Amino acid sequence: MEIKIQAIKFDATDKLQAFVDKKVGKLEKTFEDIKSAEVQLKVVKPATAMNKETSLSVNVPGTTLFVEKTCDTFEEGIDQCVDAMKVQLTKFKEKLRNQ
Repeated sequence: MEIKIQAIKFDATDKLQAFVDKKVGKLEKTFEDIKSAEVQLKVVKPATAMNKETSLSVNVPGTTLFVEKTCDTFEEGIDQCVDAMKVQLTKFKEKLRNQ
């Protein structure tokens, strides 16, 4: 699975990129057929609380699943996005099975 990370209006550290790769990579355990994943990290209104916007889009055969969260830290945002994406992938897998 190819993971693309976009940092908007800031430079993502190597540590943050490694964290994203590790967390998003675990989605393959939920659904093996993921083609690619795109993570967007954006700082909205610097110097305020809840200003880190994280979005995760995952390309699976036939569709693209999308999740977006706003949190205090990017790590928290990634955790929440990955958890929400696991739910979507599980539902998508069930739908495929029932066809």
